[in-house]
Amino acid sequence: MNASQQPDQLRDLRVGVDVGGTNTDAVVVDEAGAVLASIKVATTPDPIDGIRSALGAVLEGIDSSRLGKAMLGTTHPANAIIQRKALEPVGVLRLAAPSSLGVRPGAAWPADIREVVLCASAIVEGGNEYTGAEIAPLDEEAIRRFAGDVGSRGCSAIAVSAAFSPATTDHEVRAMEVLHEELGESFPVSLSHQVGSLGLLERENATILNAALLSVAQGVAHGFHAALEEYGLKVDAYLTQNDGTLMTADMASRFPVLTLGSGPTNSMRGACALAGISDGLVVDVGGTSTDVGILVDGFPRESSAAVEVGGVRTNFRMPDLISVGLGGGTIVRPGGDGVVVGPDSVGYDVVTDALCVGGQTLTLSDVSLSGGRLDGFGDAGLLSELDPATVDAALAWVDRQIAVICDRIKSSRADVPLLTVGGGAHLVPDVVPGISEIIRPENHAVANAYGAAIAEASGTVDKVYSYDEAGRDACLEDAKEHATNAALRSGADGGSIRITNVTEIPMTYVPGGGCRVMVKAAGPLA
Repeated sequence: MNASQQPDQLRDLRVGVDVGGTNTDAVVVDEAGAVLASIKVATTPDPIDGIRSALGAVLEGIDSSRLGKAMLGTTHPANAIIQRKALEPVGVLRLAAPSSLGVRPGAAWPADIREVVLCASAIVEGGNEYTGAEIAPLDEEAIRRFAGDVGSRGCSAIAVSAAFSPATTDHEVRAMEVLHEELGESFPVSLSHQVGSLGLLERENATILNAALLSVAQGVAHGFHAALEEYGLKVDAYLTQNDGTLMTADMASRFPVLTLGSGPTNSMRGACALAGISDGLVVDVGGTSTDVGILVDGFPRESSAAVEVGGVRTNFRMPDLISVGLGGGTIVRPGGDGVVVGPDSVGYDVVTDALCVGGQTLTLSDVSLSGGRLDGFGDAGLLSELDPATVDAALAWVDRQIAVICDRIKSSRADVPLLTVGGGAHLVPDVVPGISEIIRPENHAVANAYGAAIAEASGTVDKVYSYDEAGRDACLEDAKEHATNAALRSGADGGSIRITNVTEIPMTYVPGGGCRVMVKAAGPLA
């Protein structure tokens, strides 16, 4: 899609859509970030239907000719992994022999997803040291034999990983060329240096998941384009990434694994922008779960540890989050001297199943309405027979859960502000230990969609440098230049790109003054 049909000065609006487990939210914002329209609709079994419904509702009364960009945050890829559905069989090629032969690809995966995804695997000679020196020459003949094995086993995609490929990409790129010579240019091949960071096994896992999700991602991109075209929108389409920035819809169809954590990240970026606060905690309460993270300079703090996705250990960029089964649709059951809360939820059926809307299930939305925290949803008169002791016990449980997860995510003992967003934000109490103030920004219920709408483009670099050879200053400048160029390729405005994060990790276990340098650059879309 392109936005060339209208003069640039008229295409000053954006639409942001975020698909959650319970609701699909949409907003329209102007170039100053003001919300012109917003809507929440129930997420549908086929999320594309929910996207269509949200778009149709939020665009009522909007001059669609002024829309120039559309952003989507979606749970499609994450749900495919969690539910083990729609995943493609993948051939795994590791370029690292004679090292790394002791651990086969996928050895530590849960059996149910390993049986679905891992189609064929091989470890062949190749790969580099962090300095760029070859571990062994690339065995192209072994790669050609592997291509034949992939074809005979019916694999739909290939994941290629090599030792230290984020530092030296040559062997992975050449392996892809050989595979395409054997299997055709259109055969999907995912390269690990484009997906993960240092750490061979975790990066390999992330690349396998990326290859397994390619058909899911293509379906999302096609469905999003179709939904936009249905309403006559000729716009530039983007999907949000795990780090709170954007990639084009076409790029997302090639790198779906980079969108897995986009939902919570959108909420955090939206909360930051709506409240005008760049540092603090964010609690996002949905219909099924609650996520808490920490903002640093306006972006979610990234996890420094390996992240498990559906039981698979990976190392791609993900926000540092703590999640708990607490949401507006969480089921409450009176029992004994108190209550049993969750972890199951009615999810998007809360609009029909909760007691306050005439349903038969006691949920935390009912409890919140009865306790005076919620308004504008349901009929409190339908809760007249609800035991006040049950309400008090359930709200006390909620307050304890919120306090615990906030304390766990904090990086210091000092009191910090807490931004609360999401459709279930009413559940957050007005006082939380260790929190200096509770901020409920305007439009907080659609913070996730707002975060998608105002997201920026970014570029990152994760490389190993030898400070002894080139000097620290020169290495940092090189990394910043690479990150800035990557942000430019992602669509950022060249005059507004800024360096948002620089991390140095000395590699004391290797000679030569090796240091891992991670740099992120971001800027508004051009």
